Amino acid sequence: MSSTLRPGPGNSRLCRPGLLLALGLMLVACGESTEPPARAADSQRVPADPALAQVYSASCKLCHANPASGAPLTGDAAAWAPRLAQGIDTLLDHSINGYKGMPPMGMCMQCSEEQFRALIDFMSAVQDR
Repeated sequence: MSSTLRPGPGNSRLCRPGLLLALGLMLVACGESTEPPARAADSQRVPADPALAQVYSASCKLCHANPASGAPLTGDAAAWAPRLAQGIDTLLDHSINGYKGMPPMGMCMQCSEEQFRALIDFMSAVQDR
């Protein structure tokens, strides 16, 4: 008698543990992300002031409404909390002089300190739902 395995009903149980293991690993890999998805409502928000809304749309929104950018998202309280804890003066300094991925003047060369304060307030505020 030959010692080679031949396909047949008796040999299928040899494959079952491997198939179950592979299936289990695939299911684990498809688990839920630990980060909540960006809310569509927050990514579409703009300041109520039309002039500030224009600045936000032209200079801030590209990063602060894009989860892939690494910037704190508009309305994301958890992302803004440690930044707000540093104080508004530090946030203004980072906005004006740049910090890590934040470009100097936040891509808004004409913005005043007052506008930066208003934009920080807007982006760090959680919208009432």
